[in-house]
Amino acid sequence: MASKVQIKCRNIWKIFGADPEEFFARHNGNPTAEALKAEGYIGAVQDVSFDVHAGEILIIMGLSGSGKSTLIRCITRLNDPTSGEMEYEGKDLLKATEQELIEIRRHKMGMVFQNFGLLPHRDVLSNVAFPLEVQGMPLAEREARAREMVELVGLTGREAYYPRELSGGQQQRVGIARSLAIEPDIWFLDEPFSALDPLIRAEMQDEFIRLQQLLKKTIVFITHDFDEATKLADRIGIMKDGRMVQLATAEELVLHPADAYVAEFARNAPHERIISIGAIMEPATADAEGTVPMSAKIGAVAAQVLNADKPVAVVDEAGAIVGAVYRRDISDALFAWDPS
Repeated sequence: MASKVQIKCRNIWKIFGADPEEFFARHNGNPTAEALKAEGYIGAVQDVSFDVHAGEILIIMGLSGSGKSTLIRCITRLNDPTSGEMEYEGKDLLKATEQELIEIRRHKMGMVFQNFGLLPHRDVLSNVAFPLEVQGMPLAEREARAREMVELVGLTGREAYYPRELSGGQQQRVGIARSLAIEPDIWFLDEPFSALDPLIRAEMQDEFIRLQQLLKKTIVFITHDFDEATKLADRIGIMKDGRMVQLATAEELVLHPADAYVAEFARNAPHERIISIGAIMEPATADAEGTVPMSAKIGAVAAQVLNADKPVAVVDEAGAIVGAVYRRDISDALFAWDPS
């Protein structure tokens, strides 16, 4: 993962109610759940701190009402946080003027939401070009850029179609193309695929992975689907009642959940594509048969290990033997893993 921090959030609070700032100050910047409830306030985001690294896909997930969408609206300042610190590329986002925010959103941030938000009276090309029109880009230039984005998301030939003539998946592709037209540095997606049928959703997830391999954007992605998160994310932050319970890789969440809430999320996770051989290997042994990479996911090498008569040696990137994996390790990890 790239080490450069693109977005830094520290101690973010977003409280809804009659006078959030007064309430927050009166409780010394750390109101309890009991105080919030007693005085009729909602702590939508509570003391959340994290970094977003350049080029990573950071997924924030949780059940409905956990605060994940409010958090992303705070980062983009569609909702101003009640308290906290936020930096974008080292600059204080909370001190940005309204005009500076408009410029950041127009040129730096791409956004895709569950509601596609397409303009029904405009065709595909015009919808994709719309943010460039808002920027004041000349017609020929913005249409050329829009055609590139339409091709990128696989909709070449449908430039003149209207939203009503497209499937749900195609409409979402238009939304993605529109958000990419400004060539954003960071891309925010709030449950972009949740309204789609399962097959189309899986297709769009694959498309999303393809686009990220091409574009290498910094992405903050909101979902409530742990399977989707494990398929797409470099790291996953799990929220509950406005707080970030744990922020880690999918493997760490499965193997070392912070609490019972995280463990429940991870209970039915696809272990075969999450857990690496390095996480389950045992000490090296002299009677090993064959080798498997330490970084390989267990699903990719399960057949080899399960069919071997002896343990299989585990090697690092340099080819050095660093451990061994046995059939029981694979079967336990796939079928009987107990993170406790």
